[in-house]
Amino acid sequence: MDFDFNEWLANVSAIGIAAIAVFVGLVVHAIVYRLAGGAARRISGRLDTSIVEHTRNPVRLLIVLGAVLVSTLFMAEEARSLAIDIIIFVGIIALGWLIVALTLVGEDYVLSRFREEDEEGLEARQMKTQITVLQRFGAIIIWLLAVAIALLTIPGVAPLAASLLAGAGIIGIVLGVAAGPVIGNFIAGIQIAFTQPIKIGDVVVIEGEWGRIGEITATYVVVYIWDKRRLIMPLSKIVNEPVENWTRRTTDLLRTVSIHADYRAPVDDIRTEFKRILDESALWDGDAWSVLVTDADERSMTVRALFSAPDSDNAWSLQCLVREKLIAFLQEQHPEALPVQREIHAAPKLALGT
Repeated sequence: MDFDFNEWLANVSAIGIAAIAVFVGLVVHAIVYRLAGGAARRISGRLDTSIVEHTRNPVRLLIVLGAVLVSTLFMAEEARSLAIDIIIFVGIIALGWLIVALTLVGEDYVLSRFREEDEEGLEARQMKTQITVLQRFGAIIIWLLAVAIALLTIPGVAPLAASLLAGAGIIGIVLGVAAGPVIGNFIAGIQIAFTQPIKIGDVVVIEGEWGRIGEITATYVVVYIWDKRRLIMPLSKIVNEPVENWTRRTTDLLRTVSIHADYRAPVDDIRTEFKRILDESALWDGDAWSVLVTDADERSMTVRALFSAPDSDNAWSLQCLVREKLIAFLQEQHPEALPVQREIHAAPKLALGT
C-alpha cells in the first residue's frame, strides 16, 4: 500500500487543530467558571453555588466539544466528517450528563427550602429521602436514554438503540429479570421513595443492630451503627423483612429500667427518688413516668421505672442515668432492699424412742 503524504498531513493537521480547540475550550471554561464562582460567592446563594458545583464538569466537556466543532471548519473533508460524528456521539452523552447534573441542582433547591435547624425534622427527612431516591433513579433513566440516543448515531448499532428507545428492549429486559436482585432492588427503591418505611436519619434496629439510616442509594441502604460500623442492606430486604423504626412518625420514646429488689424495698421511696431524678435531669421531656412492681418470685420483686424521652439518644442516656442513680439510692439509703438469698435451716427431728 502506497504511503499518501497528503492524507497523512491532513490527519496530522486535523489532530493539531483539534488539540488547539481543546485547549481554547478549556481556557474559556476556566474563565467562565472562575467568574461564575466569584459571582456565586458574592451572592451567597445555595442554589447559585449548587449550579456552579454540579455543572462544572459537563459544561467543560460541552464547551470543549463546541470549540472542536468550530475547528472542523479548518479541517479536510474526510477528517471533518469523522470529527463531527465523534462530536455528536460524545455531545449526546455530555448533554445527558448535564441533565443529570441539573437534577442534582433541583435536589439541592428543594432541600434548601428547609432551614438548617429543621433538617432533622420529620418533614425534612421525608423530603430528603424521597428526593434523593428519585434523583438517583432519574439519573439512571437519563443515562440509559442518553446512551441509547448516542448509539443511534452509529449505523451498525442504530437498530438496537431504536428498539431500546421504542421500549421493546427495555420492557423485555425488565420482564426477564424482574425477579432478579438488581431489578428487585430498583423496584424496592421506588417503593421506599413513595411509601417511606424508612427515611434518612431514622433510628432503626436491623439484623439486631441499632443505628441510623445514613444513605439510601438506588440498590442498597447504609445503616450507621452506633459503634461506627456500617451495615449495608439491599433495598429489597428492607421492603420484604421487618425493620424496627423508632422515628418513623415521631422521635419520642418510652423506656424502662428494671430493678430487682428484696421484698423489704420501699416502693414509695423508690418512686419519689425516681421522680426527683427525672426532675433534675434535662434529658427527660416531662411527658410520662411511672414506677410499678411488675413481677415477683420466691426471691425478689421487680420494680419497673418507666419514663419518656424526646429521642433515642436522650432515652439511652437517661436510661443509664436512672439505673445508676436508683442503685446508688438503694445502696446508700436502703441497703436492706438489695436482693438477698435466704437459707432456712430446720432443726433436726429427734428419732422416736429417744
